[in-house]
Amino acid sequence: MDWITLLRSLQSDFIKRLTSGSLLHCETEGQYSELTIISGERLRALREFCWLMAEKYKRVLPVRDVFISYLKGKLGEEVVKERLADFITEVDYEKRFGGDGNIDFTLTSDPSIGIEVKSRHGSIDRVRWSISSEEVEKNAVVVCILIQEDVSEAQSEYHLFLAGFLPTRMIKLKTGKISFGIEQLLYGGGLWCYLEQLQSSINNSRQQTLIYKYLPKEETPPKQTNNQLTKSSEQPELENYLQYRNEDLNILYVRLGDECFEKGEYSNAIANYNQALQVKSSDVDLYYKRGLAHYQIGDYEAAIADYSQAIQINLHDAKSYNKRGLALSQLGRLEEAINDYTQAIRINPNVAVAYKNRAEARSHVGDNQGAIEDYTQAIKINPHYADAYKNRGIARYLLGSQPGFPQVIKINPKDAIAYKKRGNARSDLGDFEGAIEDYTQAIQINPNYADAYYNRGNARSDLGDFEGAIEDYTQAIQINSNYADAYYNRGNIRLEIAEKQAAIEDFQKAADIYRQEGKLEALKDTRERILDLEIEESLDILNF
Repeated sequence: MDWITLLRSLQSDFIKRLTSGSLLHCETEGQYSELTIISGERLRALREFCWLMAEKYKRVLPVRDVFISYLKGKLGEEVVKERLADFITEVDYEKRFGGDGNIDFTLTSDPSIGIEVKSRHGSIDRVRWSISSEEVEKNAVVVCILIQEDVSEAQSEYHLFLAGFLPTRMIKLKTGKISFGIEQLLYGGGLWCYLEQLQSSINNSRQQTLIYKYLPKEETPPKQTNNQLTKSSEQPELENYLQYRNEDLNILYVRLGDECFEKGEYSNAIANYNQALQVKSSDVDLYYKRGLAHYQIGDYEAAIADYSQAIQINLHDAKSYNKRGLALSQLGRLEEAINDYTQAIRINPNVAVAYKNRAEARSHVGDNQGAIEDYTQAIKINPHYADAYKNRGIARYLLGSQPGFPQVIKINPKDAIAYKKRGNARSDLGDFEGAIEDYTQAIQINPNYADAYYNRGNARSDLGDFEGAIEDYTQAIQINSNYADAYYNRGNIRLEIAEKQAAIEDFQKAADIYRQEGKLEALKDTRERILDLEIEESLDILNF
């Protein structure tokens, strides 16, 4: 019996017990339960959120309708979160978020696996859930929740049933929507296991793709002797490789991790480094490499933990002190970062980048003089360290003197970056005319410098030159079609000059790019802008 047949058989039994009321009820989070009860303080908090959302959108829809719609959805999401716990992401209660992008949850460890939740109230034999083609495309499963009570403002308790789930790969839908009843669902008790197997399958597929890169195509395994067991012709090539080549498993995982890191697949790199550390748990370089990967995905706490482990194994590991300082800086723990940079410098005082990093941290805490001293030391170690010259110039500019920037230009009179950075410093001080001069000089040196156009657009916007700002943002977009911030800021300017539809188009393009790049906070803000503008347009139509 295959797993689908088994889960359908269990679903038939569940439907019978649902009719009789004999259901599995477990209140422990993370454990499966057919029934979940929500009441009391938890329900009150849900209601408060839904009333806030109803108030937010009362201009275009009846308050009660918005309240009921949100409450149904959040009740269902609470059920799924209680059953899957930390296996999935949190319920979204961000009040300024304009929609969920047709994905309610993802697996905590794999954002590519989406989960859509559908909540309905109705009789068992007639209730139906529906899903759109876009939801099918974006999610791995749809989970269906049946609400026993009619959802209303006054209801004090809800009995919610995990009616079942469907893998979206079983739904053949290219356009429109499709609906289904409870008898077509798979038993909810198999949801966790299905998601685990799906994640494992995806990871194995990624892993095998990488592993086969290292299989020696030119080598042939030695012939078997008579006393050796005969191997199946279907035995995986990797097993033969490891048996006959006898390669060190640790080295293989490290190679895979390094390959993933170089390709920007940092989560896969971490997974391979984890495997390597199981073989060799005291490898300083492995902790350091895993720390680099954690840093790249923005998990700075994990990066700090890895660098700390490397330091614990080797107290004189200057590079781990330096990298831990960078991670601490990202978390705003600048004094701790400065201490780490100082320790790295004590161990090895001849590394320019450690001085530069400490200078940047000192600059952020207002110690511009200390920053200048560190930049100067970095330049002494490496006289051609242009970044140090540029940043020292910024620090001196903030202190009221400017000899640093001429030195940068002296090193390379065609250094567009130097002009752009001085423009940034002038802009920070409110000298927008001076900033525009520097950005213009940078553009003259490098006509394809998208950031310089973007920054000049910002400065022009601050001066009220909206036409000039739009021209600069447009030029930045022509150079880099995925410049989301340029679309977003151009949308803001177009909104200022009453080009509402053009602004919406710019915000939508920015949102698409933010989503692709995984910039969730920027995505939320942009969707909120779009939603508010669409509501205003609806009101304009109604008033007309």
